[in-house]
Amino acid sequence: MLENYDAESAVERVRSALDEAGAADIAIKRAEGTIFTVQDAAKTVGAPPEEILKSLVFLVDGNPCLVLMSGINRVDARAVARALGGRKAKMAQPEYVLEHFGFKVGGVPPVGYPSRLPALLDEDLFVHAIVWAAAGTDHAFFPIAPDRLLDMVGGTRAVLKKEAAER
Repeated sequence: MLENYDAESAVERVRSALDEAGAADIAIKRAEGTIFTVQDAAKTVGAPPEEILKSLVFLVDGNPCLVLMSGINRVDARAVARALGGRKAKMAQPEYVLEHFGFKVGGVPPVGYPSRLPALLDEDLFVHAIVWAAAGTDHAFFPIAPDRLLDMVGGTRAVLKKEAAER
Protein backbone atom coordinates (compact mmCIF):
# COMPACT_ATOMS: atom_id res chain seq x y z
CA MET A 1 0.00 0.00 0.00
CA LEU A 2 2.96 2.33 0.54
CA GLU A 3 3.57 2.91 -3.14
CA ASN A 4 -0.16 3.11 -3.85
CA TYR A 5 -1.01 5.80 -1.28
CA ASP A 6 -3.70 8.10 -2.60
CA ALA A 7 -4.34 11.20 -0.50
CA GLU A 8 -7.62 11.99 -2.25
CA SER A 9 -8.92 8.48 -1.57
CA ALA A 10 -8.04 8.90 2.12
CA VAL A 11 -10.09 12.11 2.32
CA GLU A 12 -12.97 10.45 0.44
CA ARG A 13 -13.04 7.61 2.98
CA VAL A 14 -13.33 10.15 5.79
CA ARG A 15 -16.09 12.00 3.92
CA SER A 16 -17.98 8.72 3.41
CA ALA A 17 -17.61 7.81 7.08
CA LEU A 18 -18.95 11.20 8.15
CA ASP A 19 -21.89 10.86 5.75
CA GLU A 20 -22.67 7.32 6.92
CA ALA A 21 -22.63 8.55 10.53
CA GLY A 22 -25.25 11.18 9.72
CA ALA A 23 -22.71 13.99 9.72
CA ALA A 24 -23.14 15.27 6.16
CA ASP A 25 -23.33 18.75 7.71
CA ILE A 26 -19.65 18.60 8.71
CA ALA A 27 -17.48 20.27 6.07
CA ILE A 28 -14.01 18.95 5.39
CA LYS A 29 -11.72 21.92 4.95
CA ARG A 30 -8.53 21.91 2.93
CA ALA A 31 -5.50 24.11 3.38
CA GLU A 32 -2.20 24.77 1.69
CA GLY A 33 -0.62 24.78 5.14
CA THR A 34 0.11 21.44 6.74
CA ILE A 35 -1.45 20.03 9.89
CA PHE A 36 1.37 17.49 10.31
CA THR A 37 2.18 18.58 13.87
CA VAL A 38 -0.09 20.02 16.54
CA GLN A 39 1.64 23.39 16.18
CA ASP A 40 1.24 23.27 12.39
CA ALA A 41 -2.42 22.39 12.79
CA ALA A 42 -3.09 25.14 15.32
CA LYS A 43 -1.58 27.70 12.96
CA THR A 44 -3.37 26.36 9.86
CA VAL A 45 -6.76 25.92 11.56
CA GLY A 46 -6.53 29.06 13.66
CA ALA A 47 -7.31 27.28 16.93
CA PRO A 48 -5.31 26.78 20.13
CA PRO A 49 -3.24 23.56 20.32
CA GLU A 50 -5.51 22.06 22.98
CA GLU A 51 -8.39 22.09 20.45
CA ILE A 52 -6.39 20.06 17.92
CA LEU A 53 -7.42 16.39 18.03
CA LYS A 54 -4.61 13.87 17.87
CA SER A 55 -5.91 10.60 16.37
CA LEU A 56 -3.42 7.91 17.30
CA VAL A 57 -3.46 4.22 16.47
CA PHE A 58 -2.29 2.11 19.39
CA LEU A 59 -1.82 -1.63 19.63
CA VAL A 60 -3.19 -3.17 22.82
CA ASP A 61 -1.94 -6.73 23.17
CA GLY A 62 -1.35 -6.55 19.40
CA ASN A 63 -4.86 -5.35 18.52
CA PRO A 64 -5.40 -1.88 17.01
CA CYS A 65 -7.44 0.82 18.69
CA LEU A 66 -7.89 4.57 18.35
CA VAL A 67 -6.69 6.94 21.04
CA LEU A 68 -8.12 10.43 20.58
CA MET A 69 -6.29 13.11 22.55
CA SER A 70 -6.10 16.85 23.03
CA GLY A 71 -3.16 18.23 21.09
CA ILE A 72 -1.31 19.35 24.20
CA ASN A 73 -1.47 16.01 26.03
CA ARG A 74 0.81 13.00 25.90
CA VAL A 75 -0.63 9.50 26.12
CA ASP A 76 -0.14 7.25 29.12
CA ALA A 77 0.13 3.85 27.40
CA ARG A 78 -0.61 2.03 30.67
CA ALA A 79 -3.90 3.93 30.95
CA VAL A 80 -4.78 2.87 27.39
CA ALA A 81 -4.11 -0.79 28.19
CA ARG A 82 -6.14 -0.58 31.42
CA ALA A 83 -9.07 1.14 29.72
CA LEU A 84 -9.31 -1.68 27.17
CA GLY A 85 -8.64 -4.52 29.61
CA GLY A 86 -5.26 -5.27 28.09
CA ARG A 87 -1.80 -5.85 29.46
CA LYS A 88 0.40 -3.84 27.10
CA ALA A 89 -0.21 -0.87 24.82
CA LYS A 90 2.13 0.86 22.41
CA MET A 91 1.72 3.34 19.61
CA ALA A 92 1.58 1.71 16.18
CA GLN A 93 4.44 2.51 13.83
CA PRO A 94 3.64 4.85 10.91
CA GLU A 95 4.18 1.98 8.45
CA TYR A 96 1.60 -0.14 10.26
CA VAL A 97 -1.00 2.65 10.15
CA LEU A 98 -0.41 3.21 6.44
CA GLU A 99 -0.34 -0.48 5.53
CA HIS A 100 -3.42 -1.49 7.54
CA PHE A 101 -5.56 1.64 7.31
CA GLY A 102 -4.24 3.72 4.40
CA PHE A 103 -3.49 6.88 6.39
CA LYS A 104 -0.17 8.66 6.72
CA VAL A 105 0.92 10.10 10.04
CA GLY A 106 -0.03 13.77 10.18
CA GLY A 107 -3.40 13.06 8.59
CA VAL A 108 -4.70 10.16 10.68
CA PRO A 109 -8.45 10.75 11.20
CA PRO A 110 -10.81 9.56 13.93
CA VAL A 111 -13.13 7.97 11.30
CA GLY A 112 -12.82 6.23 7.93
CA TYR A 113 -11.52 2.79 8.93
CA PRO A 114 -12.54 -0.47 7.19
CA SER A 115 -14.14 -1.66 10.44
CA ARG A 116 -14.90 0.02 13.74
CA LEU A 117 -11.90 0.11 16.03
CA PRO A 118 -12.18 0.34 19.80
CA ALA A 119 -11.83 4.05 20.52
CA LEU A 120 -10.82 5.93 23.65
CA LEU A 121 -11.37 9.68 23.97
CA ASP A 122 -9.35 11.55 26.56
CA GLU A 123 -11.46 13.41 29.12
CA ASP A 124 -9.67 16.68 28.37
CA LEU A 125 -11.35 16.83 24.95
CA PHE A 126 -14.72 17.40 26.56
CA VAL A 127 -13.89 20.85 27.94
CA HIS A 128 -13.96 22.17 24.36
CA ALA A 129 -17.07 22.89 22.30
CA ILE A 130 -15.23 21.95 19.10
CA VAL A 131 -12.04 20.08 18.29
CA TRP A 132 -10.29 19.93 14.93
CA ALA A 133 -9.57 16.51 13.44
CA ALA A 134 -7.43 15.41 10.51
CA ALA A 135 -9.47 14.22 7.53
CA GLY A 136 -7.11 11.67 5.99
CA THR A 137 -4.17 13.86 4.94
CA ASP A 138 -2.00 16.54 6.49
CA HIS A 139 -3.85 19.19 4.45
CA ALA A 140 -7.48 18.30 5.27
CA PHE A 141 -9.38 18.67 8.53
CA PHE A 142 -12.83 19.10 10.03
CA PRO A 143 -14.41 20.53 13.18
CA ILE A 144 -16.48 18.32 15.46
CA ALA A 145 -17.96 18.48 18.95
CA PRO A 146 -16.32 15.89 21.23
CA ASP A 147 -19.68 14.43 22.32
CA ARG A 148 -20.67 13.97 18.69
CA LEU A 149 -17.33 12.32 17.95
CA LEU A 150 -17.78 10.01 20.95
CA ASP A 151 -21.13 8.85 19.56
CA MET A 152 -19.79 8.58 16.02
CA VAL A 153 -16.88 6.30 16.90
CA GLY A 154 -18.74 4.37 19.60
CA GLY A 155 -15.95 5.33 21.94
CA THR A 156 -15.31 5.44 25.65
CA ARG A 157 -14.27 8.46 27.69
CA ALA A 158 -11.13 7.84 29.75
CA VAL A 159 -8.33 9.65 31.55
CA LEU A 160 -5.43 8.91 29.20
CA LYS A 161 -2.94 11.73 29.57
CA LYS A 162 0.43 11.43 31.19
CA GLU A 163 0.70 13.66 34.19
CA ALA A 164 3.59 16.14 34.23
CA ALA A 165 5.50 14.06 36.79
CA GLU A 166 5.38 11.01 34.49
CA ARG A 167 6.78 12.72 31.40
